[in-house]
Amino acid sequence: MSGLDLSASAMHDGRVQKALLLENLHPDAAKILASRGIEVVTRTGALDEDELIDSLQGVNIVGIRSKTQLTERVLKSAPDLTTIGAFCIGTNQIDLKAAAARGIAAFNAPFSNTRSVVEVAISNIISLVRRQPVFDKEMHAGIWNKSAIGAHEVRGKTLGIVGYGNIGTQLSVLAENLGMSVIFYDIAEKLALGNARRAKSLEDLLRKSDVVTLHVDGRPTNHDIFGAEHFAAMKPGAVFLNLARGFVVDVAALADALQSGHISGAAVDVFPTEPKRKGDPFSSPLQGLSNVILTPHTAGSTEEAQEAIGQFVSHKIVDYLSTGSTTLSVNLPNLALEQTTGAARIAHLHRNTPGVLARVNNILAEHGENIEGQLLATRGDLGYVVTDIGSSLEPETITALQAIEQTVRLQVLWGAPQQ
Repeated sequence: MSGLDLSASAMHDGRVQKALLLENLHPDAAKILASRGIEVVTRTGALDEDELIDSLQGVNIVGIRSKTQLTERVLKSAPDLTTIGAFCIGTNQIDLKAAAARGIAAFNAPFSNTRSVVEVAISNIISLVRRQPVFDKEMHAGIWNKSAIGAHEVRGKTLGIVGYGNIGTQLSVLAENLGMSVIFYDIAEKLALGNARRAKSLEDLLRKSDVVTLHVDGRPTNHDIFGAEHFAAMKPGAVFLNLARGFVVDVAALADALQSGHISGAAVDVFPTEPKRKGDPFSSPLQGLSNVILTPHTAGSTEEAQEAIGQFVSHKIVDYLSTGSTTLSVNLPNLALEQTTGAARIAHLHRNTPGVLARVNNILAEHGENIEGQLLATRGDLGYVVTDIGSSLEPETITALQAIEQTVRLQVLWGAPQQ
């Protein structure tokens, strides 16, 4: 498959570009895109596959959060789509390989809501260890039960962090400031911060931790990684948090461990199946259990975080459309680019096979185009070369570049022939 994009950020094949923003994104996202001449349509809630296919006709940019599933079927049925903005951390809701194969760039916000998630984790840990959810439920039921039994300080307790990435490391630092001892487990080699220690194994972490919290990513291999055997391996009376991904935990097994008393409390913000829209019904085996905090996937949803995410991702989209920069793209080769004074800029995404760069340059030479600057990056089976030339492009040059067998998408960011 190959595609052609002509002209600068607000235009696509001579038409104003159109963006569809779903799932109640922060208003700044729409404002930033609209300020660049992009037509923006916003809709509340997520859409299913058939709704998405209908809604993405003629759309060049789509903005989503975690509920909307951009499957291969959806992407295949959206021929005008060039850019995906995931206004969240995770990207498992996007078929990134299918998007890359169609030359669709995807961007997310890997850092913008880290602090919000960490603050919720800290508050949940303190609440569960102090049995605040139990006291709260009893008070609402008219029961006065002033007791210290089962309520503890977090100081001196051991926090076990599974997944020591952006969130896990920041949580590690704040937990130490509360007087907790921190151990962590990660499949990748990670630098321990402060006095945190790397556990020898996941089983070692579970055996030693008073609190276990999950902060793993959404890769497919993390499906169902935490089940009954893991809860059984935890210390009796430990508490458990999942603020990461709903599909990583066997929720029924967690409910059993809570009902038996082996796990004394839990906080869960993400679920295997979540409602698509605000106000839709929700059901879980964890409902009604004591010392359990349930929240509707809001650990990263503060006004500050959503504002930062809206600005970060929309600026990434604008940079990509206007300069070709793919910095922090999660599925295309990464190139950091700026505007230049060159007469034209071509961005050529291609299958990464020998000789493509030479073919691009030969075509430019054959058509009398002088190269003023050029950058190349590769990522797996994709290559991405951006070339600045000293004169406006001729239609024949574009046709020849487009005809290269390995072409996935050709963008003429500026200097395109007049239509």
